[in-house]
Amino acid sequence: MPGDISLDGRWVALDKPRTNADSDIYIWDAQAPETAPVHITAHEGDVLHSSLTFSPDSTRFYYATNGRGEFRQVWSYDIETQQHAAVVEADWDVIFLSFSETGRYRVTGINQDARTLVTILDMETGQELQIPDLSPGDVSRVRFSRSESKMAFYLSSDASPPNLHVLELDDLQARRLTDSLNPAISSEHLVESEVVRYQSYDGLEIPALLYKPKSASGQGPVPALVWVHGGPGGQSRKGYSPTLQHLVNHGYAVLAVNNRGSSGYGKTFHHMDDQKHGDVDLKDCVWARRFLESLDWVDSSRIGIIGGSYGGYMVAAALAFEPDVFDVGINIFGVTNWLRTLKSIPPWWEAQKEALYAEMGDPATDEERLHAISPLFHASNITKPILVIQGANDPRVLQAESDELVEAVRKTGVPVEYVLFPDEGHGFRKKANRIAASNAYVEFLSLHLGGDPAVQ
Repeated sequence: MPGDISLDGRWVALDKPRTNADSDIYIWDAQAPETAPVHITAHEGDVLHSSLTFSPDSTRFYYATNGRGEFRQVWSYDIETQQHAAVVEADWDVIFLSFSETGRYRVTGINQDARTLVTILDMETGQELQIPDLSPGDVSRVRFSRSESKMAFYLSSDASPPNLHVLELDDLQARRLTDSLNPAISSEHLVESEVVRYQSYDGLEIPALLYKPKSASGQGPVPALVWVHGGPGGQSRKGYSPTLQHLVNHGYAVLAVNNRGSSGYGKTFHHMDDQKHGDVDLKDCVWARRFLESLDWVDSSRIGIIGGSYGGYMVAAALAFEPDVFDVGINIFGVTNWLRTLKSIPPWWEAQKEALYAEMGDPATDEERLHAISPLFHASNITKPILVIQGANDPRVLQAESDELVEAVRKTGVPVEYVLFPDEGHGFRKKANRIAASNAYVEFLSLHLGGDPAVQ
């Protein structure tokens, strides 16, 4: 797959994924198109490599690798000498690196415990730039003017959508140019999450983000939800989520879990659920309920589970395989039949198919296990109310996944609600549909889990 192209147009980086734990990078000389790409990441064992960027003078290439520790480091490759050198190392994943026009400034982003820590280094002085007088939040999408006298960036937080800022580099004065929060929303009603950790069934610490409604107290405990991210291998991170804020604003505590198998916590943690889905990751979600029950401001008798894509699968799996644990479930375009999903991988996913098979299993050789972990074949076990949300044009999780689950559960007499968007795919792009889905969550929860349908 194409990675990056040097500014002089000569060099092209090509990423070659093999599995979810192993990949390589090649460099191709576009001025000598008859020559084969050069393999620059020869290695033994499983190591992930991914392209980042070329230096502004097109002499060096920067890439990320986890081959020298638990976390992604940034290394450089000198195109002329073919020498590699360490550039950025941290006790967390380095997720991006970029340069200003001439290379005077280097920007590095580190995924530090579910938030982005950005460092801007003046390569001439070796000093870090300190941006003053900013409200708390994460910096992203840093860009420099061609003169390198100004820097634009976005600043966001759990309680604020991204706002565009410009920094004058001569006096380090920043100006906010936008106010992205809908004027109908009062910022004091929004909630910042807290990074927490809880013990799972085997003693492993599971990181999570905890959102506490402003109305919650020991005297007035609130219902709660376990939120499961997409993937497999995604991560719930700090940042503005209208959906989460809507739920919290209507009186629901939310624990966004990063179950084993999530990215951002080292490669060992990331691979703990390989071909163990519906088992160890589900247990982490079950124990998330136990953690919520330990909080005196949570009503321990009213706890549900919600998630999209892989997270939607976890919802269906929880209701089918642990039917007594959660009181309701909201399955947002979740996989219910892994055999069909893995067999229907579209052609443009071919380069990543082996990676997905390494994660989930090969349907040609692992049919029995994939059948066992597919909630559709165990829908008769579901006894708690479920809301299913689906896009009719979804190429990843086919509409049939949701249709058949809804049909199977309805046969048992369990309350089922189904919202199908005819003009959406995998993830909802249209604002009206996102609003309709979010309102459906709140209405369903108000009916089956309690809580206040009015804004808090």
